[in-house]
Amino acid sequence: MDKLKERVKRLSEFYWKSGRMPSYSEMAGLFGLRSKNAVFRFVSRIENLGLIKRDSKGRLLPAGIAEPVKVLGTVEAGFPSPAEEELLDTLSIDKWLIENPTSTFMLKVTGDSMSGAGILPGDLVLVDRSLTPKSGDIVIAEVDGQWTMKYLKREKGGFILEAANPAYKPIKPKKELRIGGVVTAVIRKYR
Repeated sequence: MDKLKERVKRLSEFYWKSGRMPSYSEMAGLFGLRSKNAVFRFVSRIENLGLIKRDSKGRLLPAGIAEPVKVLGTVEAGFPSPAEEELLDTLSIDKWLIENPTSTFMLKVTGDSMSGAGILPGDLVLVDRSLTPKSGDIVIAEVDGQWTMKYLKREKGGFILEAANPAYKPIKPKKELRIGGVVTAVIRKYR
């Protein structure tokens, strides 16, 4: 079992460093295996454990190999209170943020039209194209050939797109409105 944990750790490290799953040949090198058959058996085993999965084309995807982050407790955002470090749980950020990995993509934000919603230039947004957009959702939309991120609002006769910054007027499509996905999370890095 220790050998399995060590291999899963190496696989996870490879994934986080390279941003992709290794090939079978690369896995053989990572694990010190001499045959692709041995790699195939390892992949089958961790797939059965739910640590990896396959997409519709059979490519390997991370499922449970991502390094979880420790959840040490809570912090008061109002008045200060004593904070004690206590391990409550561990959490895989990608599992927490992404419900539908095969239909989720990320975009980097430019512009300040959504600043009132806390979405600032330089932030990353996660967008799920499998969700059905509803009024009030923040969406990525193509309006008359131009892409934008705005609140989707129902209005008599259809939908409009509304910014979260009063400097921007609502957008009413002249010809076409196509929703590319629903924003599900915002990621901001401070350092």
